[in-house]
Amino acid sequence: MNPSTGSVPPDAHGSGAGGAAPFHQPSRRWAVLALLSTALLLGMSEWFTATAVAPQLQERWSLTAQQVAALTVLVQWGFVAGTAVAAVLNLADVVPSRVFFSLSALGAAGVNAALLASPGFSEGAVLRFLTGLFLAGVYPPAMKMISTWFRSARGLAIGTVVGALTVGKAAPYLLKALGGTSLEAVVLGTSAAGVVASFLVLVLYRDGPHAFPSRPFAWSRVGELVRHKPTMLATGGYLGHMWELYAMWTLVPAYFMVALGGRGLEGSWLSADLLGFATIAAGGAGAVLAGRWADILGRERITIWAMAVSGGCALTVGWLVAAPLALLLPLTLVWGFSVVADSAQFSAVVTEVAPAHAVGTALTLQTALGFALTGFSIDLASRVVDSSGWGAGFSLLAIGPALGILSMVTLRRRRRSA
Repeated sequence: MNPSTGSVPPDAHGSGAGGAAPFHQPSRRWAVLALLSTALLLGMSEWFTATAVAPQLQERWSLTAQQVAALTVLVQWGFVAGTAVAAVLNLADVVPSRVFFSLSALGAAGVNAALLASPGFSEGAVLRFLTGLFLAGVYPPAMKMISTWFRSARGLAIGTVVGALTVGKAAPYLLKALGGTSLEAVVLGTSAAGVVASFLVLVLYRDGPHAFPSRPFAWSRVGELVRHKPTMLATGGYLGHMWELYAMWTLVPAYFMVALGGRGLEGSWLSADLLGFATIAAGGAGAVLAGRWADILGRERITIWAMAVSGGCALTVGWLVAAPLALLLPLTLVWGFSVVADSAQFSAVVTEVAPAHAVGTALTLQTALGFALTGFSIDLASRVVDSSGWGAGFSLLAIGPALGILSMVTLRRRRRSA
């Protein structure tokens, strides 16, 4: 996940003053962090709504397996489109942040709720695309908003916000696990959460004192960035991370359904939905801790470690679907913890290595490429699971971390030699 599509100053996700003169730290910044984290947790809950209730939608609309997967992929494509539109129109700078966030959260809640009135796949597909489109006005602006309140400890702050949205994306599975197994309960519950998020930010949020000048997106800078090796290496690490992340999030609840069903446990209190929520939500803690560690140990090092752990889990978990739960459950929690731990740090690295006049464009390019790639990895991994089983399907995802590590190791060596 990349935290920005708008203009971000070169130090936006840095680890502190870097030897600069001391600056005032606003006393309200932790309260604002709590506010935005809560709003993101609620506002991003619509992302996996259709994925969580896929069995109900499949029965209602007579969906094929490919159409079920498409309901998730279309959110990814909608987010890419929303990112591009917001960048080209410079919405993050033209529209006040809290208004942009609030209207987008309200729009996402509305099209999500409209799923209940949709008569079939075609209409539902459009609604899922629009959900991603609107959520592009929720997540990225929030990263910019929190940056106006934090100059020191930004790694921790950004990690906390990414952790909150990770838990938010897992929320539909928790609603099902707690008894909201009906389609209406999950869809309306997540839409209500989006409305509350819109209200919280519109009424309570104001920008902080560390504002930065507008840096509009410019297509003319894309070619320059493609030729800028450090930016491309950081983006390569991010693409490896994204190849794994959303496919894992999409497939792991279904994996637990098979694992529990083989033991006769599906339908007990230990449900696939509960385990899916726990695994995805574990990434919330991973993002927070990795943000703190990155401020201390260095961003490239944290991304390399996180991808090494998550890639190892991807190579292992699928082959253990019949293994004892005492082994399987801790391993999947480690996977959930590590797979998103490095998300915020990739964009932080881009803000540090990209040319100062092209940081906003670099972040937009990184985001668009990353989320576009997730559509392919989700579809391909789903097909491999169907044809060859969980071991092969999850192992396929390890290709991303392997290539991502190669990019970040190369970048780290290059920066050290420089």
